[in-house]
Amino acid sequence: MSDRVVPDFSLPGTGGKTFQLSKLKSKYVVLYFYPKDNTPGCTTEGQEFRDLYDQFKAAGCEVYGISRDSLKSHENFKAKQGFPFELLSDENEEVCKLFDVIKNKTMYGKQVRGIERSTFLLDRKGAILQEWRGVKAAGHAQNVLDYVKTL
Repeated sequence: MSDRVVPDFSLPGTGGKTFQLSKLKSKYVVLYFYPKDNTPGCTTEGQEFRDLYDQFKAAGCEVYGISRDSLKSHENFKAKQGFPFELLSDENEEVCKLFDVIKNKTMYGKQVRGIERSTFLLDRKGAILQEWRGVKAAGHAQNVLDYVKTL
């Protein structure tokens, strides 16, 4: 558990919305960082958050997905998968750097720089209540929901 408070930030989101941390109305917020739209792991993760979304809402928790993809890519991904939550675009990696999720990874034997799949649970003041780093997509959303239900 961390009591680190995240500085206020805003990011452009799907549906023409702008996310601003300081304007959160829900009791809790899940920010899940994922590498890339329309890839197998990221699709699985998003679908699981989608399928559990009503339970997150019932627990007073809002969900947002964040990657470096463009808003256009996000809009297509969201529509294709029927996500009920917004996807946020961090093309400049400002928020990724804030949460320290950009890592050097090995893909197909090559070193690449990208987002390490990570999730953060924040309260409405922006304090990090829990973080999950380097997670596997399958089953992750349920783990996050189980934790939220203990609060």
